[in-house]
Amino acid sequence: MRLFHTPERRREAGPHCAIMARHRRPYREVTAADLARIAGTQHNGGLVALALPRPVLALDPRNLPPSITATRVTPVLDGIGNPHNLGAIARSAAFFGCRALLLSGDPRQAGLSDAAFRTSEGGLEALDIYGAADLPLALRGIAPGILTVAAVARGGVPPQAIPRDTAIALVLGNEEVGLGAATLGACAMRVTLPPAGPVESLNVSVAAAVLIHTLSGG
Repeated sequence: MRLFHTPERRREAGPHCAIMARHRRPYREVTAADLARIAGTQHNGGLVALALPRPVLALDPRNLPPSITATRVTPVLDGIGNPHNLGAIARSAAFFGCRALLLSGDPRQAGLSDAAFRTSEGGLEALDIYGAADLPLALRGIAPGILTVAAVARGGVPPQAIPRDTAIALVLGNEEVGLGAATLGACAMRVTLPPAGPVESLNVSVAAAVLIHTLSGG
């Protein structure tokens, strides 16, 4: 809707400004201090766009898109409350070749906020974003074509034991309490990263990165 940039970013902003001009949308070169006030943060890279919120498409388990069916791993977030964790997971997912991300309807689930987009470093832009108001129902609906795997802190099989010949929906739960009973019950398998040291668990975004990489064949 609007575009602002610093003099130092004039070259990078030029093509975008041309598009804004064609669509008769306002754009302006501003000082670094003004841009920080507009963005609400010093961490803006010298280029800030004000945009309409990106819509989250409702997942239809009966008509899954190729970004899910033709990809080895699709992260599914169920109650991930910290937008920085959401952004970090999206960044890792895009880096390791995932093409979609599914968000549950859990009221604790973080949405597509500016913090999530900043942390994702472009990851959210590279992924199709879907939502499932009733995640357990959606997980049952996508089986058996998609193997639903719950990431749990303990009691699951190691990643190497997950079948390698099918697409996987990797379900990740809330930072404090993990996955609920209904979601766990809807998953066909459970996976756990076995610790090699005294710390019992990883941050959910770190665990997601390791699992995505491992389950993708890395």
